[in-house]
Amino acid sequence: MTGLDGKVVICTGSGRQKGLGQGILQRLAREGCRVVVSDIGESKEHLGAGDIGGAAEMDEVAAEIRDAGGEAVAIACDVRDEDNVRALVEGTVEAFGSLDILVNNAGIGYIMKHLDDLSLAEWDVVLGVNLTGAFLCTQYAARQMAKQGNGGRIINIASQAAKSGFPHMAPYIASKHGLIGLTRACAIDLGGQAITVNAVCPNHVTTGLGAKQNEYFAEFLGLSVDDYLAAMRNRIPLGRPGLTDDTAAAVAFLASDDARYITGEALNVSGGEEMH
Repeated sequence: MTGLDGKVVICTGSGRQKGLGQGILQRLAREGCRVVVSDIGESKEHLGAGDIGGAAEMDEVAAEIRDAGGEAVAIACDVRDEDNVRALVEGTVEAFGSLDILVNNAGIGYIMKHLDDLSLAEWDVVLGVNLTGAFLCTQYAARQMAKQGNGGRIINIASQAAKSGFPHMAPYIASKHGLIGLTRACAIDLGGQAITVNAVCPNHVTTGLGAKQNEYFAEFLGLSVDDYLAAMRNRIPLGRPGLTDDTAAAVAFLASDDARYITGEALNVSGGEEMH
């Protein structure tokens, strides 16, 4: 990919081992980017220790990138909190001198319930992280990019769920559909500053979160996890679920100079499972 060497990247929700955010930053670091690992860092309401990137794990992800020859720092951020988001952008500029690429990856997808069983608090936390968090991070990152005057890249990690509905995931589906709308609106608002805004829509990826979804939906459908995954493979034209590397490659392309004339798009990375 052209134009990535030396660029500074924030990826939210990147503090989990074997997570999508980790894979994205590892790929961008290999392309020469200087990267900021960011996750919430501590448990909060509906955000248990098993579902977040804690401070120690976040530091491990950054250390592994450095050990592989990259440049990385870790900065904790609750993307729902405006002061946290401001501090994330300021800390990035303090560490590396600029901000060129934002990847809005932080998201909650582990609250899986029938609509009738959802609480307002559960709805609020999913929308807060998945959509309001992306809005706040985009706003503060774009202000910094505009100040620098060199344009920038904002890439939202949406989902196949941004284009199709699934059972028992109303807040997740709503937030991801909303993220596509946010992508399109911000692409228009920020185009004059040469800041492109795009989304990537992966199908299922078996990260730690993905494994929880496999177990939940296999039980919901009365299948073993193996049979559930076999059915998934059978409906995907390329014959397998997505990999972290598939999404990371799409992000690297959209962040590169090769994608400088692409904005407002929602790119499917689904092996042909999602075609619109």
